[in-house]
Amino acid sequence: MRLTSFTDYGLRMLMRMASAPDSAFSTVDLADEFGLSRNHLAKIMQRLAKAELIVTRRGGGGGASLARPASEIRLGSVVRLLEEGQPLVECLNVDGGACPLDGRCRLKARLRSAESAFLADLDRATLADIALEPMPA
Repeated sequence: MRLTSFTDYGLRMLMRMASAPDSAFSTVDLADEFGLSRNHLAKIMQRLAKAELIVTRRGGGGGASLARPASEIRLGSVVRLLEEGQPLVECLNVDGGACPLDGRCRLKARLRSAESAFLADLDRATLADIALEPMPA
């Protein structure tokens, strides 16, 4: 399975925030740390904030931080959120895609099962389980 870069960076941001839960992280600092455009990072932050996984504050001393303890954030939920609208393969799209094999293909059921198992495994872990070690002072 392959995750989109949107999800990859979203998970990295959350891991970074979990490593310093009392800190607020600016978009500029995170973008620099991950070598990512501020615009792309802002889109990820918006999705995480809308889902109430992070809170953002503007102005001096502002930035983004976790909205709740990392131990309460399930990885499967994060991946489902960030991968929303990105089916594993075309035939798993909501509209069924445009596959000419539809109705005869037995791969679709296997892929759906594999995707479910993948997410179920991630559901067993929390952000706290994968948080980065705190940065040395």
